[in-house]
Amino acid sequence: MHIHILGICGTFMGGLAVIARQLGYQVSGSDQNVYPPMSTQLEQQGIRLMEGYRPENLDGNPDLVIIGNALSRGNAEVEAVLNRGLKYVSGPQWLAEHVLHNKWVLAVAGTHGKTTTTSMLSWILEAQGFNPGFLIGGIPLNFGISARLGESDFFVIEADEYDSAFFDKRSKFVHYRPRTAILNNLEFDHADIFPDLAAIKRQFHHLVRMIPGEGLIISPACESNIDDVLAMGCWTPVVRTAIDNDARWQAHLLDADGGRFQVLYQGETQGLVDWSLTGEHNVYNALSAIVAAHHVGIKAQDAIAALAEFKNVKRRMEVIANINGVTIYDDFAHHPTAIATTLDGLRKKVGNERIIAIVEPRSNTMKMGVHTDTLAQSLHAADLALLYQPDNLGWDLSALKGFADNIDICYSLEEIIAKLTEEAHHGGHFVLMSNGSFGGIYQPLQAALNNLGKP
Repeated sequence: MHIHILGICGTFMGGLAVIARQLGYQVSGSDQNVYPPMSTQLEQQGIRLMEGYRPENLDGNPDLVIIGNALSRGNAEVEAVLNRGLKYVSGPQWLAEHVLHNKWVLAVAGTHGKTTTTSMLSWILEAQGFNPGFLIGGIPLNFGISARLGESDFFVIEADEYDSAFFDKRSKFVHYRPRTAILNNLEFDHADIFPDLAAIKRQFHHLVRMIPGEGLIISPACESNIDDVLAMGCWTPVVRTAIDNDARWQAHLLDADGGRFQVLYQGETQGLVDWSLTGEHNVYNALSAIVAAHHVGIKAQDAIAALAEFKNVKRRMEVIANINGVTIYDDFAHHPTAIATTLDGLRKKVGNERIIAIVEPRSNTMKMGVHTDTLAQSLHAADLALLYQPDNLGWDLSALKGFADNIDICYSLEEIIAKLTEEAHHGGHFVLMSNGSFGGIYQPLQAALNNLGKP
């Protein structure tokens, strides 16, 4: 069977492609932007990639076309699918029907932390010999691949609230029907498809409605928006987590940056997590993963041991270089809360050392200017924040200067590199934050820093 995937280089669709290939299907796909790491992962799997959306990409007469949610009517290849009468389906529906229907699904939902928590949970199950299938919106370094079919009855999935396809506006996660569900948090996001927070809460409640009474919901005790969702109706046991506060599962911080913490269950210490990650958000992520693993029969002590070997995910505060006294990080944070928690964790780790945040406002919500004041406030832990103003952004980032005094606006990558080269004389930590390729700034920046002091 030949499956052709539109939008194949997105993290979700690329994961589907890998799983379809492992099921034995012939897989091809097209995308507007074909670039690593996803393109490399797909090519290594023997998947044919086509750059650009064109009707001729369908000339191989695929048996089924899976259409990603980034595509809409008017796209040349979508129109060709419809005009030729080809069979098509959304990615979440295909996954539900061909992979998840007979699995114990562990789903991780929430505005923030989905990729990291899904990776943690997958690794805990792997370390305990469960050999789970998984589909993750990034590449966890413990596995080196974003998705696999697995050889067990367990499947861990990043459960996104974004819509499924142009012909299915339900959130992706309503297709997954999990038995174990982590609801990490809930904030307003995806302003291009949701008019307000209430609309997102309704989608989350659609997910809650599908979780069995013998299943489990896991959520931090401090998340009032999740409380609102559960108050709409809940038929499943709920387990709460907390940091240095009352809950069935708790973390007691031993280091302010979250690098070491004790895990307690009903007041009894289960073990110590000592790892390389920072930030209270990652402590919450870890607690959720431990509780979810416990639901399938893994002892807390064993889950804690696995987390000591957890290597995080590419582009989640990934150190990509140490050059002339500067540490460069690549981070996917693109929502004010994620930016704030990431920088707060780094600040608690490095103390008074200089931190510079370099932000590309690239998500659809950022492009719409929804988070103007909160974006400025999210950068307070940085000594300096450089924000990139591309020509197509649609709003003037200089408005942020009215909310914070550590912000500078740059209008080209060359300007960013020049400012960072000057700042590098003081050393410190440069955090590049974007949910895209940031215009390919990574190599030119490293080259410029390597040339510091050379004649």
